[in-house]
Amino acid sequence: MHDLGLVDLSLILLGILVFILGSGVWIAVGLGIVGLIAMLLTTSVPVGAVLATTVWSASASWTLAALPLFIWMGEILFRTRLSEEMFRGLAPWLQWLPGRLVHVNVIGCGIFAAVSGSSAATCATIGKIALPELEKRGYDKDISLGSLAGSGTLGLLIPPSIPMVVYAVTANVSVLQVFLAGFLPGLLVIVLYSGYIVIWSLLNPGKIPPRDPPMPFMKKLSESTKLIPCLLLILGVFFSLVLGFATATECAAWGVAGALLLAWWSGTLNRKTFFDSVMSATRLTCMIMLILAGAAYTTAAMAYTGIPAGLAEWVKGQHLTPGMLALYLSIMYILLGCLVDGISMIVLTMVVVLPMIQQAGIDLIWFGVYLIIHVEMAQITPPVGFNLFVLQNMSGRDTFSVARASFPFFLLLIAAVFIITEFPQIVLVLPQMAFPPG
Repeated sequence: MHDLGLVDLSLILLGILVFILGSGVWIAVGLGIVGLIAMLLTTSVPVGAVLATTVWSASASWTLAALPLFIWMGEILFRTRLSEEMFRGLAPWLQWLPGRLVHVNVIGCGIFAAVSGSSAATCATIGKIALPELEKRGYDKDISLGSLAGSGTLGLLIPPSIPMVVYAVTANVSVLQVFLAGFLPGLLVIVLYSGYIVIWSLLNPGKIPPRDPPMPFMKKLSESTKLIPCLLLILGVFFSLVLGFATATECAAWGVAGALLLAWWSGTLNRKTFFDSVMSATRLTCMIMLILAGAAYTTAAMAYTGIPAGLAEWVKGQHLTPGMLALYLSIMYILLGCLVDGISMIVLTMVVVLPMIQQAGIDLIWFGVYLIIHVEMAQITPPVGFNLFVLQNMSGRDTFSVARASFPFFLLLIAAVFIITEFPQIVLVLPQMAFPPG
């Protein structure tokens, strides 16, 4: 196909996709329609045969078995008393920090993220207990809401993460390596959030209530004992991954077993919660699998059009540095994050972006973490930021008020992107330790 034809075809397909998504059609169906039109316009290959083989190959993956398990683990823990125990267990240890109990949002979300893999579940579970407690004690509502919205996104960056599994399958890279790559950037974001809360509280001392009366050390320990099983579950999953004792899928299975034990131990595991967790996990898994199937078909169709290869050649001709390409992609992903959810953002763009970043020599594992941080941003950008909806329902404030409170944490995520771009070893050191190159 000539260059002019390639440009025209790209514009036609982009226009069709925008129209379909704007009309409210499911994203998976929209992707399939675009793939079908692309194949009808460019090739005489049997459309049905390509659809059958690509959907089957995208779905029949051992790696994908981790996805429903991690989702189910998060759903089980969402229904436990873990958030209440986490607040009680962490609060006594954080009274000395400027910002005091606001840090419970950050650290509590970080801990829950490491056992749930879901941003919405993290935000809702920790918020359910933290928001009323902070309001009752007289903490500023904006910093409480903003820190919770921002910290809720840690469920995407700290493994196990559902979008990380989706990225690894879509980009055909190791789930385990992407998981390992997310740990240090996740800690970096936690440090950035807590650092901001410290600075904010020092600048606004009147908005932070006085610390609680001192608590004896043994009393602090007794308050924190119920956190120990949760921390053991996190450490078990982490060291199983790092030391190579288990694959990501096997870790997911152990995680589900551990979550069921935690739910039983906390007294929240009964027939209703078990059934509800299974059904909720099934619905979410089916939605993601349908999107992946549509994306796989569109990817195959785009290969026939030659658009990804043409874009890769165009990038090569521009002589962009990897840093400049990352900057342009950041702008694109931030804008896209205002329009679609994170999973859709990954699968919609991979077919076009992957050849470009491979041409530019960008490491695919590093790019996975870079992309997940942008997916985190999408969770707190209006009008479709999911964490904003969760907190709007919890707080009774409108979406844009919550978005305004979250804006400093959005800027901190941009800062995290700049840091990992400047110092890529933050992302790559753990995967390279576990899987030495060469």
